[in-house]
Amino acid sequence: MPSEFGPWPTVYGRFRVWPDAGVFSALLEGTIAEAARRGQTDLSLVSVDSTTARAHHDAAGMYIGKEVMDALEEAAADQERARQKGAPRRNRTDGSDAPDRKNGGTSDDGTSSV
Repeated sequence: MPSEFGPWPTVYGRFRVWPDAGVFSALLEGTIAEAARRGQTDLSLVSVDSTTARAHHDAAGMYIGKEVMDALEEAAADQERARQKGAPRRNRTDGSDAPDRKNGGTSDDGTSSV
């Protein structure tokens, strides 16, 4: 951690208090207000998360055309609709359907899938 932030216990203590004090909400609202003032808001693309996602260096400055963006948004919407309907989750290692935990790993015909 850079020394200008102070000792790590101080930084940790601040980050423990700031959410309750509304600091992060104020920062987000201020950022959105500034973007709106500049005419640069598109809240459909806003996401705040504590995880780190790194893009390959070749992705810097990448432009996604409207058709591709529309296709990606439609695919995400289809996935969400399927999830809400209770579609079985896919096993990430081999692509097979994961067991249905709602009925104890038993399929509709009564056979066990575990």
